[in-house]
Amino acid sequence: MRAFWTVVHRWAGLAVALFLIVAGLTGAVISWDHEIDEWLNADIMHTPGRGALQDPLALAAAVEADDPRAEVSYMTLGLEEGHAASFLVRPRIDPATGARYTLGYNTAYVDPVTARITGHRDSRSIALSQRNLMPWLRHLHESLHVPAFWGSDRWGFRLMGAVALVWLLDSFVALYLTFPRRQVARTAPRHWLQRWRPAWAVRWRAGGYRLNFDLHRAGGLWVWIVILVVAFTSFSLNLYREVFYPLMSRISTTTPGPYETLVPAPLGSFIAPRIGFAQAIDIARSEGHRLGLPHPPGGIWYGGDYPFYNVSFFDPGDEGGSLGMGLSNVYVSSQTGEVLGAHRPWHGTAADVFVQLQLPLHSGRILGLPGRILMSAMGLLVVMLSVTGIVIWARKRRARLLQK
Repeated sequence: MRAFWTVVHRWAGLAVALFLIVAGLTGAVISWDHEIDEWLNADIMHTPGRGALQDPLALAAAVEADDPRAEVSYMTLGLEEGHAASFLVRPRIDPATGARYTLGYNTAYVDPVTARITGHRDSRSIALSQRNLMPWLRHLHESLHVPAFWGSDRWGFRLMGAVALVWLLDSFVALYLTFPRRQVARTAPRHWLQRWRPAWAVRWRAGGYRLNFDLHRAGGLWVWIVILVVAFTSFSLNLYREVFYPLMSRISTTTPGPYETLVPAPLGSFIAPRIGFAQAIDIARSEGHRLGLPHPPGGIWYGGDYPFYNVSFFDPGDEGGSLGMGLSNVYVSSQTGEVLGAHRPWHGTAADVFVQLQLPLHSGRILGLPGRILMSAMGLLVVMLSVTGIVIWARKRRARLLQK
């Protein structure tokens, strides 16, 4: 039986190793995405204007006036002096051709005091540059930049979700293979643990293959629980709609929101809203007050693939920290203005809270700065485990070939 699971571990590990190296390296960096992004792009993200902040709707109008081909799809509502407000845009339809304009960017940055456009970038571009380095790494981490085909833009997410599922299951196989080879039925637990102890040790002076093997085995053991958390949340986030949420709904009581109950429009189509941003913000603000949300609206998004506005509530001074269970959402119908639901951290059934925890756990932000440090270190450790696993396979394969 042990020989069978050894083969399973070998080929499962090899199948996902390169994917995990990419995910580990990118994950180690994007734990600090806000800080690195602002450092790399200080010229457009840091603004000189000082004084009264303008209304976000006026800033959105300035973005559209600067380029009439563009239409705002997301606007920052929590403005800060000295920090550019970001606006996501989509191209409007060219009446001459019936096709959408080509903008060359999807994000505009605006001084919230002067309404001056400080710069643009295309955060979805696959061309690597200083300007879009952090979005590029994030998309690589999440979906490998796999393009849309067969009517869906989620194939890359599904691929990485499948990789995470294989990794999760293989982690249990890897744990089993660290156990002592022979177990006597009546062996005292203390004696069994003593026989297991060498698996936790790294022979630093051994060098070569022995050190590589110890790093692979002991390294995986020491952080095994964290690996389970990272692998499981990778699976749940990437296969959320396809597998995770339907499964959770079957085994426990969940409170579905519009993302779970509504079917998105076909890829490339757009559901035109009947109410505007201003009305949706007012409705969401009233609902947030009724619910007792601790923060004001920080951003509003309308993608056009679903018929509702997503209004986010978070501390504008800690936007990155909002991923650590600090983010609330109110969903407002773009057709009727009806409140379709709300997302509130730590509210709902036990299953609801478990669903809410997936991104905060995966990013480590649920633990604040220590959690981000942990996840950054875990990214590098995943790379080490993958590389040492490949080395072990290559060494054993070479030995088998020499024996023939």
